[in-house]
Amino acid sequence: MSQAPADVVRRQYLASASGDLGLWRTAVSPDVEWTEAAGFPPAGIHRTPDGVISGVFEQLAAAWDDWITHDDTYVVDGERVVVLGRYTARNKATGKTMSVRVAHCFVVRGGKIVRFEQIVDSAVVRAAMTV
Repeated sequence: MSQAPADVVRRQYLASASGDLGLWRTAVSPDVEWTEAAGFPPAGIHRTPDGVISGVFEQLAAAWDDWITHDDTYVVDGERVVVLGRYTARNKATGKTMSVRVAHCFVVRGGKIVRFEQIVDSAVVRAAMTV
């Protein structure tokens, strides 16, 4: 497996999309720091692979159907990778769909994601969650 930062980031997207958490774990550091934007469910800083899985992935799966992260454009500067994309999903409680632009900022060291920060218009996500 390639250790190039963009390849590591792409691998975590593919693993997440397919539900292969074993593969996803190969892309992240044991002490990963994963930040979800304020106002976004589930906002805050999540640490460790288990913390990200339970605090982010499982929470999103419980609240949304057909969640897709579209990773459209990669910008690489050494160990930093910024991915411009969008989320699409349908909220289970309201049935509303959403499509929102997103930027993901990664730091990759030694072939592992050590830091992640999400930038998203949380108002669009919250609107889909509101009746």
